[in-house]
Amino acid sequence: MTTAIEAAALEQVAPGVFAYVQPDGSWMINNTGVVTGDDGAGVMVDTTSTEARNRALLAAVGSVAPGRLRALVNTHHHGDHTFGNWLVPAGTPVVGHVHAREDQLAAGLLAAQVLTGPDYGHLEVRPPDVTFTGALTLHLGERAVELHAVGPAHTRGDVVVWLPAERVAFAGDVAFAGGQPFLAEGSVAGYPRALAALRALEPEVLVPGHGPVCRGGEVTRLLDDLAGYAAFVDATAREGHAAGWSPLETARRHADNRYAGWQESERLVGNLHRAYAELDGRPLGERLPLTGIWPDMVAFHGGPIGCRA
Repeated sequence: MTTAIEAAALEQVAPGVFAYVQPDGSWMINNTGVVTGDDGAGVMVDTTSTEARNRALLAAVGSVAPGRLRALVNTHHHGDHTFGNWLVPAGTPVVGHVHAREDQLAAGLLAAQVLTGPDYGHLEVRPPDVTFTGALTLHLGERAVELHAVGPAHTRGDVVVWLPAERVAFAGDVAFAGGQPFLAEGSVAGYPRALAALRALEPEVLVPGHGPVCRGGEVTRLLDDLAGYAAFVDATAREGHAAGWSPLETARRHADNRYAGWQESERLVGNLHRAYAELDGRPLGERLPLTGIWPDMVAFHGGPIGCRA
């Protein structure tokens, strides 16, 4: 019988470029990746959630990039993308947006405390020690690895990893394939801008933060679907906000919607909390305590939110 960790696999998406895809892409089960150089060195894109999953990830990365790990890029601060940072060699810099560092330090191990169930093993917080705003380019020999800040969207510190020669984008959680985007710690108004920035790159391959890799026309369809979802959240929030309904009540009134079949439908409540804050005039990306939002998501879900990591 294949275990959940054994089902994770490296998928070559371009010569020397690998996505590490973890089914089924639900809470805390994310995708990562590695870009390799001619000398066997590598740049990793994100880590994952549990200690066991991270040790499996690093073994897989070592099989295709046996040389020195030049850098680890965090696409944002969430634990399913950063809880393995501490297992990367101390001499390997962790690179991320300045807000990703701030928010990882602020969140600590909160994700493991909220999404209970998995055996997370040993965890330590290791935030980025190289931070930037705007854009930054890393180099693996002749291969350019561009980092583009596109937040606030999923979070305040979202980064897309772009390989211009190969036309491959590692989108982090700006893109979910099969699951509802989660914008409670980012911005409902900013999310379409991030999608537009991603679309403008014209990727031929898109590695989402969760779900299967998209190629060719699948990329356009996914971005269209995500933009449609953002418009749905915005319109729903405006209706509920004007009517004086709470985010939870608004979500319940719109529970039967075209996106209800996507995984993690409880995220709609969190997204409405964010949209309400923006409609109230609060700054895009301003921190909203997740502890104040999560109980409404649990109520909409109908009980504790499961996690199979």
